[in-house]
Amino acid sequence: MTTEQATRPTTPRGPALPGSITPTLLRRLTARVSAAPDAAQVTTSAPYTGLPLADLPVSTPNDVEAAFARARVAQKAWAATPLSERKGVLLRYHDLVLARQDEALDLMQAENGKTRRDAFLEVVDIGVTSRYYARNAAKYLSPQRRRGAIPLLTHTTELRHPKGVVTVISPWNYPLSMAASDTIAALMAGNAVVQKPDTQTALTALWSMDLMYEAGLPRDVWQMVIGRGSSIGTPLMDNADYMMFTGSTASGRKIASDAGKRLIGASLELGGKNPMIVLDDADIEKAAEGAVAACFPSAGQLCVSVERLYVAESIRDEFVAAFTARAHKLTIGAAYDYSMDVGSLTTPAQLKTVTEHVDDAVAKGATVLAGGTARPDLGPLFYEPTILTDVTPDMTLYDHETFGPVVSIYTYRDVDEAVALANATSYGLNASVWSRNGARGRAVAARVHAGTVNVNEAFAAAWGSIDAPMGGMGDSGLGRRHGADGILKYTEPQTIAHQRIQGFTPPARISPETWAVLLTGALRLLKSAGVR
Repeated sequence: MTTEQATRPTTPRGPALPGSITPTLLRRLTARVSAAPDAAQVTTSAPYTGLPLADLPVSTPNDVEAAFARARVAQKAWAATPLSERKGVLLRYHDLVLARQDEALDLMQAENGKTRRDAFLEVVDIGVTSRYYARNAAKYLSPQRRRGAIPLLTHTTELRHPKGVVTVISPWNYPLSMAASDTIAALMAGNAVVQKPDTQTALTALWSMDLMYEAGLPRDVWQMVIGRGSSIGTPLMDNADYMMFTGSTASGRKIASDAGKRLIGASLELGGKNPMIVLDDADIEKAAEGAVAACFPSAGQLCVSVERLYVAESIRDEFVAAFTARAHKLTIGAAYDYSMDVGSLTTPAQLKTVTEHVDDAVAKGATVLAGGTARPDLGPLFYEPTILTDVTPDMTLYDHETFGPVVSIYTYRDVDEAVALANATSYGLNASVWSRNGARGRAVAARVHAGTVNVNEAFAAAWGSIDAPMGGMGDSGLGRRHGADGILKYTEPQTIAHQRIQGFTPPARISPETWAVLLTGALRLLKSAGVR
């Protein structure tokens, strides 16, 4: 990744589409879009080459309305389907995703431009997610006995009812994970889903839905519409019983406002400017390797990736040397196999943002230790993994999310300063802390304002711990996916309280004053007995 390589004038090139992406497959997937037979078409391009990839039908507002109408009918029958049968669908889907993963990997690479190793992690994620909710949903959704108001006399049960029809709006950066993981939980809870994936990566989302139907999902329980938010966003909101959105903070604020007006729930995973703290006792070689894994997967187009790196002053030089050396060794390019470390950016708009952020920083005095240049010799949207120092608050990337393979390194004197710097942001999605002392690392992690914090790992430990909640604080969103929160948010809790024999009003022969004395004594007795 030398300057000479980066500036060499060449014709953009890239591999041909893999053989699995056949006209037959494309016709089957595009036929799954909820749109009229004569719908207008939109053409997507392959990031590796810039060449046309697929023609997708565009849904109109009327198409969205019709999809919701069908979903409401289908949802009633699906909600009445026993949990054991829903579980069977998800476990069959799990097996199909693993068995047909090469199709998914090819589609993700073709649409998104990421490496195959990054795409494979999405396959793993969906396998884990579908298995988890298939095998744990009964624990979360079955009727639960709760303590009654009066011991022995009040029989109280909590029920969980599906919301109804959930709108899922999923992004382009993780086209399988973000399209399927939230939908899996919504479906298992008994909801129907109308989804709008990003058009750029809609084929992967459609592939996932196609496999769910092959696994036995009834017709119309999961539907997809294609189009711009400016065109079909209103019917997606107006017909939703719950809104699940992953995307920008600006869009998330608008969705939260609209959901609030309708008094429906919303879960929003939004942007991040995630920090990594390298403590003075960190294993430098492991931390440097961890920094590579934190900053450059999916070409940095990952909500939980690291863009701010804080290193203890005493180990700064040694760490920077180790990290920079590793970045220079990364292989960057287009290949439908596991040979590349870093792939392409996905859209021209993202390349523009990355270029502008880096160029602005350099013009204002930032130092480039690695990368800092686009690579048109590899393909139209490639950008080198980039490490910057001497970044100051007047530079755009100092506190704005770049969403690319770019990280800035800062130095701190003590742990209090490191935590203060990590928390000096309106975001709070993910963070990483490195220390040889696990207890010390966890103690520092607990002080960081972020929904997930990983110790001696970049982001996969928290993300992969699917029994625990994942989501953001502050401008990084609200609500959680994964764990109990990830499925219960798609339900309405209902309390059924059956009062037997005697309630809170005094019997006919006891005066209100005497009844008050008796209840007061009962409360004191329950407290002394340790009753909660």
